[in-house]
Amino acid sequence: MRLLTEIAALRPAVLVLTGGDPLVRPDLFELAQHAVGLGLDVALTPSGTPNLNAQAIARIQDAGINRIAISLDGATAGSHDRFRGVDGSFAVTLAAAREAARRGLPVQVNTTANKGNVAEMPAIRALLDELGIAMWSVFFVVPVGRAAARDMLDAAEVEELFGFLYETGARGKFLVRTTEAPHYRRYLRQRQAETHADSPAFRWSRRAAPRGIGDGAGLVFVSHTGEVFPSGFLPLSAGNVRRQSLGAIYRESEVFRAIRDRDQLGGKCGQCEFRKICGGSRARAWAMTGDYLAEDPVCLYQPRGLAVQ
Repeated sequence: MRLLTEIAALRPAVLVLTGGDPLVRPDLFELAQHAVGLGLDVALTPSGTPNLNAQAIARIQDAGINRIAISLDGATAGSHDRFRGVDGSFAVTLAAAREAARRGLPVQVNTTANKGNVAEMPAIRALLDELGIAMWSVFFVVPVGRAAARDMLDAAEVEELFGFLYETGARGKFLVRTTEAPHYRRYLRQRQAETHADSPAFRWSRRAAPRGIGDGAGLVFVSHTGEVFPSGFLPLSAGNVRRQSLGAIYRESEVFRAIRDRDQLGGKCGQCEFRKICGGSRARAWAMTGDYLAEDPVCLYQPRGLAVQ
C-alpha cells in the first residue's frame, strides 16, 4: 500500500500489475482497488492458465482495472502452446479475450516475435482482427530467462517486420507498438520523411510510439522482492523500495541516470542521430555484451557519417 502511494505521487501514465501470474496473488484485487482509488490507471497481465476464467475477468473489471494484456504467440494452438510450454494455453487465451470483449474490457495482446513465429505474423494479425483488440504490442526477444539468442530475429528480419507493423497500424483497426525495439521510432521517422507527416499511416503509427520511453527512461520495474530494475528484461538492480523511495531510486541511481543520458551510449547507438528518440534496447545490449550502454545488436540502421567497417 505504501509503494502504491509512492507510485501515485510519481503520476505515471499507467501502472501494470504483472508476474508470473498476478492472479495467484490473494490480495491482487484489494491492491488494484487501492491503486485505482489513488487515481492510478491500472492494467493487468494475467497468464493464460485456468485461473483466467469468466469469473476472474468479472472481478478484474469490478476492481476498476481498465485493461488486460494477454500473450498470444502463435496463430494456432500448436504454435502458441509450443512456445508457451503449456498445453491448452491458446484456448484459454482466446476465451479470455472474447469474454473481455463481451464485457467491454479493452484487451492488449502481447506477441513475442521470434524465429519460430515470424512467418505467422499475418495469420496472428487476422486472428486479432477477429478478436477486436485495442492494442497489439510486439515484443522483440531479449535473451534472458528462458529466451535464447537463437530465438532472436536478425537485424534484417527486424526491419522487415517493422514494415509489416507499420502497415498494420495504418489500417486503424487497433494500435500497434513495440517492446524492446525502440528503433521502431527511428523507422517511423524515416517513413514520415518519405511521406506526408499528416498521412493516415503516419498518424496511426505515431500514436503507438510518440516519444522515447524505454528501459529506465519513463519505465521502471519493481520486482516481487522490491528490487528496482530499468525493465523486467534488464535485471540490474538500482535499489530496493523496502529501503529507499521509488522516486529517489528512479531519479538518482547511477544505472537510471546513465541510461537516460543518451550521450553515454556506445557503438553506433552513441553516434546515431535518432538516439534521443530511440536509444536502442539497453536490455538486449546488456544480455548480448554485458554492457548496458553498448549498441543494440539487432538494429540495421547505419548512422549518418559513420564509416562502414
